[in-house]
Amino acid sequence: MKNFSFEIVKECPTTGARAGIFHTPHGDILTPVFMPVGTQATVKGVTPEMLNELGAQIILSNTYHLHLRPGEEIIRKAGGLHKFMHWDKPILTDSGGFQVFSLSKLRKMSDEGVEFSSHLSGEKRFMSPEKCIDIQNALGSDIVMQLDVCSEAGASYEEALEAKRLTKLWLERCYAHQKNPNQMLFPIVQGNVFKDLRLECVKDCLPYAKCGIAIGGLSVGEEKSVMYDILDELNPVLPHDQPRYLMGVGSPDCLIEGFARGVDMMDCVLPTRIARNGTAFVKEGKLVVKNAKYKEDFSPIEEGCDCYACKHYTRSYIRHLINAGEMLGATLISIHNLRFLTRLASQAREAILQDRFPEFKQQFLSNFTY
Repeated sequence: MKNFSFEIVKECPTTGARAGIFHTPHGDILTPVFMPVGTQATVKGVTPEMLNELGAQIILSNTYHLHLRPGEEIIRKAGGLHKFMHWDKPILTDSGGFQVFSLSKLRKMSDEGVEFSSHLSGEKRFMSPEKCIDIQNALGSDIVMQLDVCSEAGASYEEALEAKRLTKLWLERCYAHQKNPNQMLFPIVQGNVFKDLRLECVKDCLPYAKCGIAIGGLSVGEEKSVMYDILDELNPVLPHDQPRYLMGVGSPDCLIEGFARGVDMMDCVLPTRIARNGTAFVKEGKLVVKNAKYKEDFSPIEEGCDCYACKHYTRSYIRHLINAGEMLGATLISIHNLRFLTRLASQAREAILQDRFPEFKQQFLSNFTY
């Protein structure tokens, strides 16, 4: 615990949005924060230097994918994930549980763990809670996640109950196995859309939440209003003095709505995924740069944006790159989208510190449609 701590600098009395500082071995994280996703030890098409320039404070990588390739032992021999990918700021590793359940159609769960087939080779693999922690120990990330069960959207109450049971059982084993003082284990609150299961799962997690807790299994197909309703239910019962991480959520409107419900950390592949399809975030919602209407548009993606792409390139040029299949096009829109979200989180923090977060939220959401 001495290597991790969290302090709340200011809290919005109206919404409960928090401005905090999360102290980790690889540096402080100013919250609320958006975290770019580097699933395979890289944020697609964006270098660490670019990430630094656009304001990224922490990035994610994925246990499942890195276990399959190149393998955690190679990364351990390289000196850990920070050295392997040339990133000297904090890293969070997802446990891989979501990928096991979403990518592998052939899987078998038991109290011992989950047997699955590699989506790359079809080879049979087994992930126990202890194995999940061992892999993340080898990766050397700052924040590690428990192995959990993310039930699918539309799951029955009985299926969600069983997922919650296994999540609790595996959390106990992850916690007992995690011994690295330079890594903080986050428990994960599951329970699908069932409020009673969510509240029970918070109680399950509390003994193991030392400096951080995660909310999983949302934004997996349910309506946004349902997600917000669940967050409203969880906000009063989650540990107040610990960072709260909403997993896999990253559209700009969801960021603001999440922050307004006491969430401190969020991540998503969305900004780089839509960039590869030629779509950019703008304050009104989204701009499909590859569309023909921008063929002779020599303005930046967004006027007033301070990102590298907007300072140097036009919609016309970026459209040309996307339609020509040039990699640079996706990189430039990725830079813009990631900067849009890191800046939005920073603006939300400033609004909290200046006692104007409700006004900031209302103004942003009134202009934004996604």
